[in-house]
Amino acid sequence: MSERPEEPNQPADNDSLLPIDEHVEEGQDAEGRKVRHRGIYLLPNLFTTANLFAGFYAIVNAMNGNFSVAAATIFVAMVLDSLDGRVARLTNTQSAFGAEYDSLSDMVAFGVAPALLAFEWALSGLGSVGLTVAFIYVAGAALRLARFNTQIGKVDKRYFIGLASPAAAGVVAGTVWAFSDFGIKGSNMSFIVALLVALAGMLMVSNIRFYSFKDLDLKGRVPFVAILIVVLAFAVVFSDPPRILLLIFLAYAASGPVQYLLQLRRRKQVE
Repeated sequence: MSERPEEPNQPADNDSLLPIDEHVEEGQDAEGRKVRHRGIYLLPNLFTTANLFAGFYAIVNAMNGNFSVAAATIFVAMVLDSLDGRVARLTNTQSAFGAEYDSLSDMVAFGVAPALLAFEWALSGLGSVGLTVAFIYVAGAALRLARFNTQIGKVDKRYFIGLASPAAAGVVAGTVWAFSDFGIKGSNMSFIVALLVALAGMLMVSNIRFYSFKDLDLKGRVPFVAILIVVLAFAVVFSDPPRILLLIFLAYAASGPVQYLLQLRRRKQVE
């Protein structure tokens, strides 16, 4: 990969021997001059590709009736999604291509995969109602990701506007994983799942704020007890992953509406 100033009078190189064109991305250097970047950064996009594959793998397993495997794979996709952005920032390899690729991968892993998982497990028995509920979730995820991309740098980074798509996917996938692991059939709780999936889709496009945890300093020194707390947290999660993860994501999804209602109450008391 090379970087050089843009040369307007130089014709574009269209004589590549490759069957596809090389990606060229325009940007600015430290002095504000236009530069052209050839190629893409490999490391962060490897994590994004793994995230995309995890979403695809979850879809395949959901279609084959392996609901627990599909749900667990969605949680694996969350870990990969959290890594690609951090790796890009740590290695200074952010790019517009990487941002768009990440959004498309998130749409598969946290939009289509959870909706299809919920539909195959519980919503298919509701007919057109189940199909509508699943689509509401997919549309909510698509709108959430599109809005997030347009708000980068314009909103307080400490908060998400609307429930983040990975958190919404955690609620849906956690529900399927927790109950299917007990051998409970989705058809026995289809209406509850439909309500939960629809609420998750609506929360993604709401204006309710959710804490993003982006202001946490992960590079600085912390007290030794902080490491003990992290170890204890991992131990608790791995003691019963389906139920513990479901409780965590349900609590996070509820935190936004609860905080919103408390703020409304304070405003009424002031008035």
